[in-house]
Amino acid sequence: MDIQNKVSVVIVNYCTPELVKTCVQSLRDWQVAGDDQIIVVDNASPDGSFAQLRAELCGIKVLDTGRNGGASYGVNIGVKETLEQYLLILNPDTYFIDDTIKLALQVLDERPDVGLIGLDLIYPDGRRQFSARRFYSILDIICRRSPIGHYWPMKGRLDKHMMISSWEDGKPFDADWVMGTGFIIRRDLFQRIGGMDDSYFLYMEDVDLCARVWSSGSRVVCVPGARLVHHHQRSSASGPFSWAGRTHLKSLFTFARKYRVPLLVPPDVNTIRRA
Repeated sequence: MDIQNKVSVVIVNYCTPELVKTCVQSLRDWQVAGDDQIIVVDNASPDGSFAQLRAELCGIKVLDTGRNGGASYGVNIGVKETLEQYLLILNPDTYFIDDTIKLALQVLDERPDVGLIGLDLIYPDGRRQFSARRFYSILDIICRRSPIGHYWPMKGRLDKHMMISSWEDGKPFDADWVMGTGFIIRRDLFQRIGGMDDSYFLYMEDVDLCARVWSSGSRVVCVPGARLVHHHQRSSASGPFSWAGRTHLKSLFTFARKYRVPLLVPPDVNTIRRA
């Protein structure tokens, strides 16, 4: 399979130029995309990232947004510069170690009802990050953001929310939503549903996007074995009074104004939308 004729890549940077360079080098090493198919968007980094990346990433289009409008804002700007059939959206703290992305592209090629693919995120030591999720109930949010999620019976509920068992047989499976750290979406679908919602500065924009993919009649699927390394740093769990914690809570409230977030029973792909 010739990957390079299929994929445009968008990477949004904010003060992480070294991570971006590592990510781009992995795209080159594994021929995921040609230089003219990679878009790096700098969200007005105050550390000189834009000038550094433009100087050092020869052949790569590097864009300056002029202001830090958030992750979704940067992605939408980058997508305007793309041409390929599929969009690969990557966090800068990711990189490829093989060409197993072919497994995900094969699913998209063979299953026209699949609109968005979540990659198999792994830590640098090879452990899986379990990047698929069910939609939230309020109790699920509490389990994720407090110690009670580590204990019975809430641990079992949290494992179900994180779809731990769905990865076991190694076959592609439907997910309510997938982490936006690394995913592939059909470009025509992305445009048809209005792209990323940039009212989310950070966090929950991936949940929102997947909800709209499902509402459009397309499926969200995870592909075990389509590996992407992620230097995972869950800053949203650093506490509700930190900047990241406050931003995450704000995004949760934004999401709850658009979608159903019941107290106990999480909605499914058919009931997530408000009536």
